[in-house]
Amino acid sequence: MSEITLTSANFEKEVLKSDLPILVDFWAVWCGPCKMIAPAVARLAENHAGKLKVGKVNVDEEPDLAQKFNISSIPTLVIFKDGKIVNQKIGAVSLAVLESFVAQYL
Repeated sequence: MSEITLTSANFEKEVLKSDLPILVDFWAVWCGPCKMIAPAVARLAENHAGKLKVGKVNVDEEPDLAQKFNISSIPTLVIFKDGKIVNQKIGAVSLAVLESFVAQYL
């Protein structure tokens, strides 16, 4: 399963009503650290297909979503489970850190 592009139109269905935990990556095209972690986020999606969903919110295209979840720095990685935020991490991190970040929710 690949990453899902999240918008205001599909956020409720894909995130808040998801049967699986979902890691949401709030990012922007111009953000250097966002570009640095993109391959690790993509690998995480591959590694946990069927157990974890991974979605991406472009904060420039979806400012209302960024504001709704008080995203003030990017990249911000947020884990939702059963429609609620259960964990959050700000900044660029390695794949190993991402793996340990999501492990307890799988």
